[in-house]
Amino acid sequence: MRLETVVVAEPRASRGKNEARRTRKNSLIPAIVYGAFKDPQAVSVSPKEILRIIRGKSGHNAIFDVDIRGVERTPVIVADEQYEPIRGTLMHIDLKRIDLTRKLRVSVPVHTTGDAKGIKQQGGVLDVVTRSIEIECVPDDIPNQFDVDVTELMIGDAIRVSDLAVKEGVRVLTTGEAVIAHVVGIKEEVAPAPVEAAAAAAEPEVVKKGKKDEEEAEPAAADKGKKK
Repeated sequence: MRLETVVVAEPRASRGKNEARRTRKNSLIPAIVYGAFKDPQAVSVSPKEILRIIRGKSGHNAIFDVDIRGVERTPVIVADEQYEPIRGTLMHIDLKRIDLTRKLRVSVPVHTTGDAKGIKQQGGVLDVVTRSIEIECVPDDIPNQFDVDVTELMIGDAIRVSDLAVKEGVRVLTTGEAVIAHVVGIKEEVAPAPVEAAAAAAEPEVVKKGKKDEEEAEPAAADKGKKK
Protein backbone atom coordinates (compact mmCIF):
# COMPACT_ATOMS: atom_id res chain seq x y z
CA MET A 1 0.00 0.00 0.00
CA ARG A 2 1.28 3.44 -0.89
CA LEU A 3 1.58 5.83 2.05
CA GLU A 4 1.79 9.60 2.04
CA THR A 5 4.65 9.37 4.54
CA VAL A 6 7.99 10.95 3.65
CA VAL A 7 11.07 9.89 5.62
CA VAL A 8 13.93 12.36 5.54
CA ALA A 9 17.38 10.77 5.23
CA GLU A 10 20.83 12.24 5.64
CA PRO A 11 23.58 11.04 3.27
CA ARG A 12 26.54 9.30 4.93
CA ALA A 13 29.97 9.89 3.47
CA SER A 14 31.61 6.96 5.23
CA ARG A 15 30.72 3.52 6.59
CA GLY A 16 31.98 1.20 9.31
CA LYS A 17 31.39 0.55 13.00
CA ASN A 18 32.67 3.91 14.20
CA GLU A 19 30.43 5.79 11.79
CA ALA A 20 27.47 3.62 12.83
CA ARG A 21 28.11 4.39 16.52
CA ARG A 22 28.23 8.13 15.83
CA THR A 23 24.98 7.86 13.88
CA ARG A 24 23.19 6.08 16.73
CA LYS A 25 24.44 8.63 19.27
CA ASN A 26 22.48 11.21 17.28
CA SER A 27 19.29 9.13 17.71
CA LEU A 28 19.51 7.91 14.10
CA ILE A 29 20.36 4.54 12.55
CA PRO A 30 22.45 3.68 9.48
CA ALA A 31 20.55 2.60 6.37
CA ILE A 32 21.13 1.70 2.73
CA VAL A 33 18.94 2.74 -0.18
CA TYR A 34 19.45 0.52 -3.22
CA GLY A 35 17.82 -0.91 -6.35
CA ALA A 36 16.17 0.45 -9.52
CA PHE A 37 19.50 0.12 -11.38
CA LYS A 38 21.04 2.94 -9.33
CA ASP A 39 24.08 2.97 -7.08
CA PRO A 40 23.47 2.14 -3.39
CA GLN A 41 23.33 5.22 -1.15
CA ALA A 42 24.39 5.10 2.50
CA VAL A 43 22.09 7.24 4.66
CA SER A 44 20.92 7.72 8.23
CA VAL A 45 17.24 7.78 9.21
CA SER A 46 15.05 8.06 12.30
CA PRO A 47 14.32 4.59 13.76
CA LYS A 48 11.06 5.91 15.26
CA GLU A 49 9.73 6.84 11.83
CA ILE A 50 10.69 3.46 10.34
CA LEU A 51 9.17 1.50 13.23
CA ARG A 52 5.96 3.53 12.95
CA ILE A 53 5.70 2.43 9.31
CA ILE A 54 6.47 -1.29 9.66
CA ARG A 55 4.25 -1.60 12.74
CA GLY A 56 1.38 0.07 10.93
CA LYS A 57 -1.48 -1.48 8.96
CA SER A 58 0.57 -2.18 5.83
CA GLY A 59 3.57 -3.57 7.72
CA HIS A 60 6.52 -4.50 5.55
CA ASN A 61 4.45 -3.99 2.39
CA ALA A 62 4.14 -0.26 3.03
CA ILE A 63 5.52 1.90 0.23
CA PHE A 64 6.68 5.37 1.25
CA ASP A 65 9.00 8.07 0.01
CA VAL A 66 12.50 8.62 1.31
CA ASP A 67 13.92 12.09 0.76
CA ILE A 68 17.72 11.96 0.70
CA ARG A 69 18.82 15.54 1.24
CA GLY A 70 20.48 16.93 -1.87
CA VAL A 71 20.46 13.56 -3.66
CA GLU A 72 16.99 12.21 -4.55
CA ARG A 73 13.44 11.54 -3.45
CA THR A 74 12.24 8.06 -4.30
CA PRO A 75 9.55 5.55 -3.27
CA VAL A 76 10.94 2.63 -1.25
CA ILE A 77 9.92 -0.47 0.64
CA VAL A 78 11.59 -2.00 3.71
CA ALA A 79 13.67 -4.91 2.41
CA ASP A 80 15.46 -5.95 5.60
CA GLU A 81 16.15 -4.79 9.14
CA GLN A 82 18.49 -5.72 11.96
CA TYR A 83 17.75 -5.58 15.68
CA GLU A 84 19.96 -5.58 18.75
CA PRO A 85 19.57 -9.17 20.05
CA ILE A 86 19.16 -8.36 23.76
CA ARG A 87 17.23 -5.09 23.90
CA GLY A 88 15.48 -5.54 20.57
CA THR A 89 16.20 -2.00 19.37
CA LEU A 90 16.32 -1.33 15.62
CA MET A 91 19.97 -1.06 14.52
CA HIS A 92 20.01 -0.99 10.69
CA ILE A 93 17.57 -0.85 7.79
CA ASP A 94 17.70 -1.71 4.08
CA LEU A 95 15.38 0.31 1.82
CA LYS A 96 14.70 -0.85 -1.72
CA ARG A 97 13.77 1.64 -4.43
CA ILE A 98 10.43 0.85 -6.07
CA ASP A 99 9.29 1.38 -9.65
CA LEU A 100 5.57 2.12 -9.23
CA THR A 101 4.83 0.89 -12.75
CA ARG A 102 6.35 -2.57 -12.32
CA LYS A 103 4.82 -5.56 -10.55
CA LEU A 104 6.16 -6.79 -7.22
CA ARG A 105 6.01 -10.15 -5.49
CA VAL A 106 5.03 -9.77 -1.84
CA SER A 107 3.52 -11.80 1.01
CA VAL A 108 0.25 -10.49 2.39
CA PRO A 109 -0.98 -11.61 5.85
CA VAL A 110 -4.27 -13.48 6.28
CA HIS A 111 -6.62 -12.42 9.10
CA THR A 112 -9.51 -14.62 10.21
CA THR A 113 -12.76 -13.10 11.52
CA GLY A 114 -15.84 -14.56 13.22
CA ASP A 115 -16.43 -17.58 15.46
CA ALA A 116 -16.78 -20.86 13.60
CA LYS A 117 -20.10 -22.67 14.23
CA GLY A 118 -18.20 -25.96 14.36
CA ILE A 119 -16.56 -24.82 17.59
CA LYS A 120 -19.72 -23.85 19.47
CA GLN A 121 -22.08 -26.49 18.09
CA GLN A 122 -19.76 -29.47 17.59
CA GLY A 123 -16.90 -28.86 19.99
CA GLY A 124 -14.32 -28.59 17.21
CA VAL A 125 -11.17 -26.51 16.99
CA LEU A 126 -10.28 -23.88 14.39
CA ASP A 127 -6.92 -24.63 12.79
CA VAL A 128 -5.35 -21.75 10.83
CA VAL A 129 -2.90 -23.34 8.40
CA THR A 130 -1.90 -20.52 6.04
CA ARG A 131 -1.11 -17.15 7.60
CA SER A 132 0.16 -15.30 4.53
CA ILE A 133 -0.47 -15.39 0.78
CA GLU A 134 2.11 -14.61 -1.89
CA ILE A 135 0.84 -12.33 -4.65
CA GLU A 136 2.12 -10.32 -7.60
CA CYS A 137 0.81 -6.87 -8.55
CA VAL A 138 1.81 -3.24 -9.00
CA PRO A 139 2.69 -1.48 -5.74
CA ASP A 140 -0.49 0.59 -5.56
CA ASP A 141 -2.65 -2.59 -5.59
CA ILE A 142 -0.97 -4.34 -2.67
CA PRO A 143 -3.64 -5.02 0.00
CA ASN A 144 -2.91 -4.60 3.68
CA GLN A 145 -4.27 -8.07 4.44
CA PHE A 146 -6.79 -10.69 3.36
CA ASP A 147 -9.81 -11.01 5.66
CA VAL A 148 -11.34 -14.49 5.89
CA ASP A 149 -14.72 -15.04 7.61
CA VAL A 150 -14.77 -18.47 9.30
CA THR A 151 -18.25 -18.17 10.86
CA GLU A 152 -19.95 -20.85 8.72
CA LEU A 153 -17.25 -23.49 9.12
CA MET A 154 -18.33 -26.81 10.63
CA ILE A 155 -16.10 -29.81 11.42
CA GLY A 156 -14.59 -30.98 8.13
CA ASP A 157 -15.17 -27.63 6.36
CA ALA A 158 -12.23 -25.60 5.02
CA ILE A 159 -11.51 -22.29 3.34
CA ARG A 160 -8.85 -22.47 0.65
CA VAL A 161 -6.76 -19.89 -1.15
CA SER A 162 -8.97 -20.27 -4.22
CA ASP A 163 -11.92 -18.99 -2.14
CA LEU A 164 -10.33 -15.58 -1.59
CA ALA A 165 -11.87 -12.50 -3.20
CA VAL A 166 -9.01 -10.92 -5.14
CA LYS A 167 -9.39 -7.71 -7.08
CA GLU A 168 -8.47 -7.38 -10.72
CA GLY A 169 -4.78 -6.90 -11.39
CA VAL A 170 -3.66 -9.04 -8.43
CA ARG A 171 -2.25 -12.48 -9.27
CA VAL A 172 -2.17 -15.04 -6.47
CA LEU A 173 1.01 -17.13 -6.55
CA THR A 174 0.18 -19.45 -3.64
CA THR A 175 -1.51 -22.64 -4.85
CA GLY A 176 -5.29 -22.42 -4.82
CA GLU A 177 -5.62 -25.79 -3.05
CA ALA A 178 -3.73 -24.55 0.02
CA VAL A 179 -5.96 -24.60 3.12
CA ILE A 180 -6.22 -21.27 4.91
CA ALA A 181 -8.35 -22.45 7.84
CA HIS A 182 -10.49 -25.47 8.74
CA VAL A 183 -12.36 -26.85 11.73
CA VAL A 184 -11.19 -30.20 13.10
CA GLY A 185 -12.56 -32.51 15.81
CA ILE A 186 -10.74 -33.10 19.06
CA LYS A 187 -9.26 -36.60 19.21
CA GLU A 188 -9.77 -38.54 22.46
CA GLU A 189 -6.50 -39.55 24.06
CA VAL A 190 -6.20 -43.20 25.18
CA ALA A 191 -4.76 -43.36 28.68
CA PRO A 192 -1.58 -45.49 28.86
CA ALA A 193 -1.61 -48.62 31.04
CA PRO A 194 -0.12 -48.17 34.55
CA VAL A 195 3.57 -49.02 34.77
CA GLU A 196 3.01 -51.59 37.57
CA ALA A 197 0.35 -53.45 35.58
CA ALA A 198 2.50 -53.54 32.46
CA ALA A 199 5.44 -54.88 34.46
CA ALA A 200 3.27 -57.52 36.15
CA ALA A 201 1.90 -58.66 32.82
CA ALA A 202 5.43 -59.10 31.50
CA GLU A 203 6.75 -61.14 34.46
CA PRO A 204 5.19 -64.57 33.62
CA GLU A 205 6.63 -64.44 30.13
CA VAL A 206 10.08 -63.67 31.50
CA VAL A 207 9.84 -66.54 34.02
CA LYS A 208 8.63 -69.02 31.41
CA LYS A 209 11.35 -67.97 29.01
CA GLY A 210 14.02 -68.39 31.70
CA LYS A 211 12.72 -71.80 32.70
CA LYS A 212 12.65 -72.97 29.11
CA ASP A 213 16.24 -71.83 28.61
CA GLU A 214 17.28 -73.82 31.68
CA GLU A 215 15.46 -76.96 30.49
CA GLU A 216 17.14 -76.70 27.09
CA ALA A 217 20.52 -76.16 28.69
CA GLU A 218 20.41 -79.33 30.89
CA PRO A 219 20.23 -81.93 28.06
CA ALA A 220 22.88 -80.08 26.17
CA ALA A 221 25.20 -80.26 29.20
CA ALA A 222 24.50 -83.95 29.65
CA ASP A 223 25.31 -84.76 26.03
CA LYS A 224 28.52 -82.83 26.29
CA GLY A 225 29.51 -84.95 29.33
CA LYS A 226 28.88 -88.24 27.52
CA LYS A 227 31.05 -87.23 24.60
CA LYS A 228 33.98 -86.67 26.91
